[in-house]
Amino acid sequence: MKNKLFINILFLSILCYANVALGQLTAPHGGGSKKASVSEYIGLTKITIDYDRPAVRGREGKIWGSNVAHFGFVDQGFGTSKSAPWRAGANENTTITFSTDVKIGGKNLPAGKYGLFMAVMSENEVTVIFSKDNMAWGSYFYEPAKDALRVTTKPLKTETSKEYLQYEFVDQTDNAATIVLSWEKWRIPFKVEADVVNNVIASMREELKSDKGFSWQAWVQAANYCLQNNTNLEEALTWAEGAISMPFIGEENFTTFSTKAMIYTKMGKQSDADALMKKALPYGKMMDLHNYARQLISQKRGAEALEVFKLNAQKNPNNWTTTLGLARGFSAVGDFKNALKNAKLALTQNPDEQNKKNIESMIQKLTENKDINQ
Repeated sequence: MKNKLFINILFLSILCYANVALGQLTAPHGGGSKKASVSEYIGLTKITIDYDRPAVRGREGKIWGSNVAHFGFVDQGFGTSKSAPWRAGANENTTITFSTDVKIGGKNLPAGKYGLFMAVMSENEVTVIFSKDNMAWGSYFYEPAKDALRVTTKPLKTETSKEYLQYEFVDQTDNAATIVLSWEKWRIPFKVEADVVNNVIASMREELKSDKGFSWQAWVQAANYCLQNNTNLEEALTWAEGAISMPFIGEENFTTFSTKAMIYTKMGKQSDADALMKKALPYGKMMDLHNYARQLISQKRGAEALEVFKLNAQKNPNNWTTTLGLARGFSAVGDFKNALKNAKLALTQNPDEQNKKNIESMIQKLTENKDINQ
């Protein structure tokens, strides 16, 4: 009898557990709103907005300034907040997450996840609020003391109506984007900016400490990023030197030497750059030398360029690229006779059709004693 009673109790317990489990099954989101998430990158900065999308449902002209999206700060009759903004969506907090520090409307905001609220003050002014409280339901428990940032923006009006509330990224540039809340005939924008260059450099510093830093190519990449953006040149110089001489991974080659040389040039240390390039030249492949010589021509250093073109022709003879390089070098120093001679020779060394036309054009210029580098 006792065993039978125990089995009955166990069976009832299983039924109760099953009922609880049934309540935990995944079902479509209810309440007339759609759940949504949108993400975008500004450089390395990831921005994610998670929100619920209420619908207009025939309420055109009855959304803004009503209890749906109220004006100002109000007592909603529930929760602890007696002066609450609009929740900027439906149901739970609308949240916005920034993976790095950003600027909103020109004001600094640290990386993190924030509750996003909006105080629609009037048809001409909206206060966008980023709250450290990102776990609440709606704005019923809003506390101004937890505000991380407030910015003011001006809503825009459109002719067409947006049925479901939507956040989107517009007017994107390398360093910024405008986030717009669109619903019914209103659009509420706010601009987000990221310090892309410094964020990338900070990321590279960390990555160079990882397994990614166990190659000279990674150190060159980091140095070149600084070089291209003309920033942190002393740090770039250290990285470039690491690519050359760091134990186990450093390598002396044309790329590592020339990278460091270009940084010296950017720093105004041309004699140091030239000394490094002399070390680099023996390692240079055909196009390395050709492009470096053309760089010298652009710096009005024709005689030096000619010497590099000659070295390239010795290392890579009977090639239209190096022969044409000689034509460019002689032309740069005003020796149009030898320039013409080498241009005509290059034409016989099977250049592709496009380059054949370019060489023919150069030959015409040289017959007129004109520099083909201009």
